[in-house]
Amino acid sequence: MKTADHTAARDDGSTTLTREMKVRNALGLHARPAALFVKTASGFDADIKVERDGNVVSGKSIMGLMTLEAECGTVLRVTARGRHAKKALDSLEKLFKQEFSESYNI
Repeated sequence: MKTADHTAARDDGSTTLTREMKVRNALGLHARPAALFVKTASGFDADIKVERDGNVVSGKSIMGLMTLEAECGTVLRVTARGRHAKKALDSLEKLFKQEFSESYNI
């Protein structure tokens, strides 16, 4: 999957970036990866939103992320707005690529 930032400038000078990220870990975005996503997202000065099939949730809410029911293979649209938008997306994308440090033989 090719990564590309979709950028939108705002009147207040902040930037909004959007990337698609594929869930690669075998068990999907269950509680542990959702908690890791939230911990990572919360470390940045950026508003993070995650979308699946028109359902948009906060990237800083474990319960919100779990309601997306993102199993292995699901593509999520992650949007970050704020001064750390790019850094936040880079870090979150790294989690997806590393399969949230999970390795299961199912």
